[in-house]
Amino acid sequence: MAASNSPDYMEFFPKASPYDNQREAMDGIRDALDSGRDVLFEGACGTGKTLAALAPALSHARETNKTVVITTNVHQQMRQFVREAREIHDAEPLRAVVFKGKGSMCHIDVDYEECQVLRDNTHELVDAERDKQQLEERQQALLEESQDGDSEAAEAREAVLDELESVEDELEDLQEGNVCERYYENLVGDNDDFYEWLYDGVRTPEDIYEYAEEAGLCGYELLKDGIEGVDLAVCNYHHLLDPGIRAQFFRWLGRDPEDVVVVFDEAHNVEDAARDHATRTLTENTLDSALSELEEVTDDRGAAAERVLSAFRDALVETYEGAFGPGGDGPALARSEVDGNWTDVPVANEDKRDDLTLEFLQQYTGPGIREDVDDALALGEYLDEEYDEAYRNGETTTRRECFVLEAAEFVESYVEDSGELGQYPTAAVRRDEGTNDVYGRAELYTCIPRDVTTDLFDAVHASVLMSATLRPFDVTADVLGLEDPETMAFGLQFPEERRRTFAVDTEPLFSSNRDDPDTQEEVAGALRDAVNFTPGNCLFFFPSYAEAERYHDLLGDVDAARYLDQPGTSAEELRQTFTDDRNGVLFTSLWGTLAEGVSFDGDDARTVAVVGVPYPHLDARAEAVQDAYGRVFGDRDDRRNEDAGWRYAVEIPTVRKTRQAMGRVIRSPDDFGVRMLVDRRYTKESRTAMRKYSVNPAFPAEERRELVDIDPEKLRVSMLNFYTDLDAYDGQPPRP
Repeated sequence: MAASNSPDYMEFFPKASPYDNQREAMDGIRDALDSGRDVLFEGACGTGKTLAALAPALSHARETNKTVVITTNVHQQMRQFVREAREIHDAEPLRAVVFKGKGSMCHIDVDYEECQVLRDNTHELVDAERDKQQLEERQQALLEESQDGDSEAAEAREAVLDELESVEDELEDLQEGNVCERYYENLVGDNDDFYEWLYDGVRTPEDIYEYAEEAGLCGYELLKDGIEGVDLAVCNYHHLLDPGIRAQFFRWLGRDPEDVVVVFDEAHNVEDAARDHATRTLTENTLDSALSELEEVTDDRGAAAERVLSAFRDALVETYEGAFGPGGDGPALARSEVDGNWTDVPVANEDKRDDLTLEFLQQYTGPGIREDVDDALALGEYLDEEYDEAYRNGETTTRRECFVLEAAEFVESYVEDSGELGQYPTAAVRRDEGTNDVYGRAELYTCIPRDVTTDLFDAVHASVLMSATLRPFDVTADVLGLEDPETMAFGLQFPEERRRTFAVDTEPLFSSNRDDPDTQEEVAGALRDAVNFTPGNCLFFFPSYAEAERYHDLLGDVDAARYLDQPGTSAEELRQTFTDDRNGVLFTSLWGTLAEGVSFDGDDARTVAVVGVPYPHLDARAEAVQDAYGRVFGDRDDRRNEDAGWRYAVEIPTVRKTRQAMGRVIRSPDDFGVRMLVDRRYTKESRTAMRKYSVNPAFPAEERRELVDIDPEKLRVSMLNFYTDLDAYDGQPPRP
């Protein structure tokens, strides 16, 4: 508990005392929440952002009868939330739940639609059984009264018997339908022991699953029923970013949106996550399934649905086949190179509707697309209700999916929205690994995240968005649709003499000179020196897995174990093997899973390097985002107005990823290490020598001040001096 002269939020701060920056952050966050303002909170990695946000949020929520929801899209951070929630619970008991989607908690592995039918049927069955029991008890009491000569009781009993017969008939029908035995046990049993256990600590979904598995219960439904009015809920991004799921989630919490305080961790990821949640897709396979479904339909609206869906399906095929060209090898896409991953087939045009829409208009023949789409939607809704009823009544063993409805909804949105600002229409192809056939997909990609996030931030009481890399704050606020947020930034509070940050003046790794042997040798030489003069592990990030593999091979002569991260392999297993070593070097992509949300504490990694400026591959989709940002935010960017799209969509996200990677080391006051940015574009000198190519100005001012420009040939001596001063070498230092 907090001392009497401490701020009230300290009762939710389980550590002995906060860092200075934590205290300042907690004061600022508490004031902002009290006034209903959103907060953008940047704090360096390892400086206690989670507790700094949670303590004032929980204190404010308890005083105002609100619920705090903390969310992340990084698995390791979810585990960290659980650990810290348990620490808070031990210091100041609170009701906390950790929520996951039904798919990860279902014991019988049914989808959402089937689950809803089973849940409703089971409810009706239990209600009918209770009605039967009550009626039987009532008729027995009336029988005894009538046997004592009460004629009115005899009359009333006849009416009860009639009602009982009706309920028994209903019950017989319900018993023939589909129900969930586990959910049935939830409804008929006493669950007090479960909820006492649930609130006695902070339980994970895995804990709940095991409890329910053993008890023959449905843990997911128990959890849903148990989250109403909790102090703290931990969840994934999709519970908040998907509008439909969010509305349900808040209902389960028993809270109106204005009674919820949201804390987004790793909030620099909200931008991409919001895009993904808003994006709509429709595959050729789903269209084929919808057309097959229509063959069974006798409804007059079937003809309209067939006209519009077959035309869209044919348009999709014609569009991607055109990209292959007559021989299967188009200018940008070869059929033989299509694999199991989706490959975009760009269809957007600058001065007219996209190619897929134009082909659809060409393929369609009928009285009118709008009218036929309306009929297809109405028919889909009707069929969906029929499938629901058939499963509910036990006529089918699974809840049939309505492909007509799914396809019609997409076609409607594609035709209406594909020409709107911020919407990027595209097609894609992939190879079916079972049949080896190539098939297509239509997609409507949302470029502007605030189209998704503004409604969320406007609805809740307030939000705290925290990350080690949120700046520039004005860009974050613009992109996510935050109005006048409170902003705060705290750099590393740990001793500066225990770290060095070098901007190594190697040749810039432009795409044009990346393959130059002299450039490669210069960069490899700097990395070789880093390995040789680091007393422990090195962690190297590259713009791609291919570049990581290139330098892994070039450094084959170093006296250290080399570890290569590759797509499709377990990064966590590799990380564990690497950190068990004490003289290793790990080569990975900055766009992989090890660049953020993963700690390399203490001896796990002493030197980290980002090699090159790791701009993402700028395909047509990325260029669409860049164009949309330029059109929407061009008049807001005071720094380089003509480059607003590039700055918002490419440069700033890339520098954020770079800063995240640099934050993998120096995680505590006792930690020490070297951070290296290996490319001339990072140097202070590049601001004048390279001008528009320099990325040095994109770093926050205090991080730029720490950057030490260094020639690659002087790196070894500087590293030797730094690590020697800290007495970091085990035995004699290496000789330069």
